[in-house]
Amino acid sequence: MKILLLEDDIMLNEAITQYLSSVGHVVKSVKDGNECLEILGEEAFDLLIFDINVPSVDGLTILEDLHKEKRMVPTIFISALIDIEDISRAFDIGCHDYLKKPFHLKELNLRIEKILKTRQVPMQHKRLSKAYSFDCENLTLYFNNEPHILPKRQLQIIELLTNNRSLVCNYDMFRDYVWNDDEIDNATIRAEVNRVKKVLKEDFIINVRGIGYMVERPKS
Repeated sequence: MKILLLEDDIMLNEAITQYLSSVGHVVKSVKDGNECLEILGEEAFDLLIFDINVPSVDGLTILEDLHKEKRMVPTIFISALIDIEDISRAFDIGCHDYLKKPFHLKELNLRIEKILKTRQVPMQHKRLSKAYSFDCENLTLYFNNEPHILPKRQLQIIELLTNNRSLVCNYDMFRDYVWNDDEIDNATIRAEVNRVKKVLKEDFIINVRGIGYMVERPKS
């Protein structure tokens, strides 16, 4: 697992990096919020481990910014903050876990292993992004293996794109599959697809200008 660690305590930063590397993870560590944002702009990670009170930009703000951009990466906060308001905010903005300092390094790895298990996609699902998958047999969209409920028409849009991963679905395909060949214009199709994109937590639907839409087959 490729991990980005944000921790400004030098000794703790080194201890976490060394331990997680020793158990098989690839760890890149930073001590400053701005540096963290720069790296996130250049590289993709499987997991983020963030302290909250760090120089420049705090960990909570960084995660909020990522989610506004629909970049959903599992995140564990490690912090000495024990106020319930801080902990509530961390979960409200989408962290997966919160570990209070001081903690045992093995406990941190146990939390990581738990996240790994929840992200394992069942064999019958087709992966659409890091967090999203689609069960074609039961016609259900999943986000981190939890059902993401959509109206029937929006679910049909996802189903069409899933069954044609790596291929462009043109407007006629949408008319045929989703609208049963009704005489609707392309603008109506675009509006419905945009409604789907707005409710998704990851933006995996690609607009192919003037032709239609597609979903790429994830590399891993």
